[in-house]
Amino acid sequence: MISGFATTEGTAKFKQNSSVNSLNFNMFENLHLSNVGIGTYLGNPDKQTDELVKNAVKQSVLSGVNVIDTAINYRAQKAERSVGRAISELINEEKVSRDQIFVSSKNGYVTNDADIPEDFMEYVMREFGKPGIVKEGDITSGYHCMTVPYLSDQLDRSLKNLDLDCIDLMYLHNGIEGQIKDISKEQFLEKLSSVFELYEKKRDEGKIKFYGMATWECFRVMKDNPHYLSLEDVVNMAKNIGGDDHGFKFIQLPYNLNYDQALLGKNQLIQNKPVSILESSVRLGIGVFTSVPFMQGRLLSPGVMPDFGELKPSLRALQFIRSSPGVLAPLVGQKSSEHVSENLDIMNIPPINDDDFLALVKKLTS
Repeated sequence: MISGFATTEGTAKFKQNSSVNSLNFNMFENLHLSNVGIGTYLGNPDKQTDELVKNAVKQSVLSGVNVIDTAINYRAQKAERSVGRAISELINEEKVSRDQIFVSSKNGYVTNDADIPEDFMEYVMREFGKPGIVKEGDITSGYHCMTVPYLSDQLDRSLKNLDLDCIDLMYLHNGIEGQIKDISKEQFLEKLSSVFELYEKKRDEGKIKFYGMATWECFRVMKDNPHYLSLEDVVNMAKNIGGDDHGFKFIQLPYNLNYDQALLGKNQLIQNKPVSILESSVRLGIGVFTSVPFMQGRLLSPGVMPDFGELKPSLRALQFIRSSPGVLAPLVGQKSSEHVSENLDIMNIPPINDDDFLALVKKLTS
């Protein structure tokens, strides 16, 4: 297994060695992180897609991207394995070192293993039921499980899939979204506290550096929604468990020119003042990665993307997201070499500065 994790010195060297515009890196938690990352969500669980994802990750890293995002349930564990092979090949080819790249994964959803030809429930019962990793009632109707034994098992499987001895960032994947139909908010928060205790333990063991929450609704909806979570409350929970040096430092949420709640929705409270989740994150020291930058291609249809600047639609979409104050990077799902090249043209130009971004938002919302 590959040892190490992203470091200040390693990520600074990556930034220095890359040929992209130096403004396209954000400094967060003493790491130099590219302001575009590669995501690995979609695709069939087959060998052809394995190769496409592996090559796309390698091409992205060689094009100046050092943020790689995956999850154990993406393509039924094959996404993690494709990322692992890409990292191994890059290191063996001496194109990059482990300390230069930031790797995140997610656990929580119950998944099978696409490399094992077996019925889903047969796999779940054999792998998790019989060994006692999960018991009756642990898995929700949304095929989600956030018990300590299950998440601990999943972390070890993710490390094996990725061939890493440490993952830079481990997210709880859609925690409240996957649980709230079956349990109360109070019960969820009790579970979340146990998960944070587990993640702090795994930090001490050197298996993860940071942890976070990859979400869909909870940080975008208003307070009267059952899915709603206060980021300040979650940060305070992490402080109570891990102290001031706690590892809860990141969230992930959907954000694009259509899903604009993260920027425009004043659904969070900081000192009794309504603010957006992006502003709340900045105030609380939380880094934000964003998902679905193109809404799986729907934003790229003719006439959908608003006109600003002279960039093509895909680059306008990325430029808007990565220029939003509080966003570390949009995570772009890309497989073909052509799409990687097209999307990563954005790394040759700087993001929009804060004043021009504010003017752009006023123009687009007027």
